[in-house]
Amino acid sequence: MNEPAILFDRVSKSYHLYHPMTGGIKSFLFHLPEAVKILKNSRYEVLKEVTFQVGKGESLGIIGRNGAGKSTLLGLIAGIIKPTQGKIAVQGRISSLLELGGGFHPELTGRENIVMNGVLLGLTKNEVFQKMDEIIEFSDLGDFIDQPIKIYSSGMLARLGFSVVANLDPEILLIDEILAVGDMEFQKKCLKKMMDFKKSGATMVFVSHSMENIKLLCDRVIWIDRHTIKIVGSPEEVIPHYV
Repeated sequence: MNEPAILFDRVSKSYHLYHPMTGGIKSFLFHLPEAVKILKNSRYEVLKEVTFQVGKGESLGIIGRNGAGKSTLLGLIAGIIKPTQGKIAVQGRISSLLELGGGFHPELTGRENIVMNGVLLGLTKNEVFQKMDEIIEFSDLGDFIDQPIKIYSSGMLARLGFSVVANLDPEILLIDEILAVGDMEFQKKCLKKMMDFKKSGATMVFVSHSMENIKLLCDRVIWIDRHTIKIVGSPEEVIPHYV
């Protein structure tokens, strides 16, 4: 494998569960040691002891049922959330499309959001402006590009979001099920762009329920099951077990 762009070493992520004080505040205070122990031990593990690496220029697919921890894994790579334990190392500028409209300001126009997102990704305004026409053309938003995105449909948000992250030359691209949104023509454009991105030698991590897209785009696949890695291997090795 090439030098790792992404490294996970025994990474776990958990959240505290909410427990109402059914006995009231007085009961809570009278039984404080026991109550504190219950609160400390009441955690929900989203990911458990996950270890893997993604080589530079590799395309990695992540599959699994809803709630398995796939999106949490992408959030950890992006640095949006922090691990409860373990080590994460990422080498390269990340562009992520983890949710529709993520990072967009509803009162700003599509064009203004392109500039804002580009700057947040670490580019200068001039660098974003040089890519502006390419981004707008890819989005097919026409005159809507100068309208506030609060009036955009989910499909329009998908077009704008993908156009921004895929045309600003990211070194690492994180995508969570974006190809499930939008019309067929848009999905075809996205697939072609992702294939071009793969051929360029950049790194990609792709979460999807479409096994056809996983086979087409990914060099390796991680199957997340019950919050941990069940199988890692080529699409030909992993997908038959999963389906």
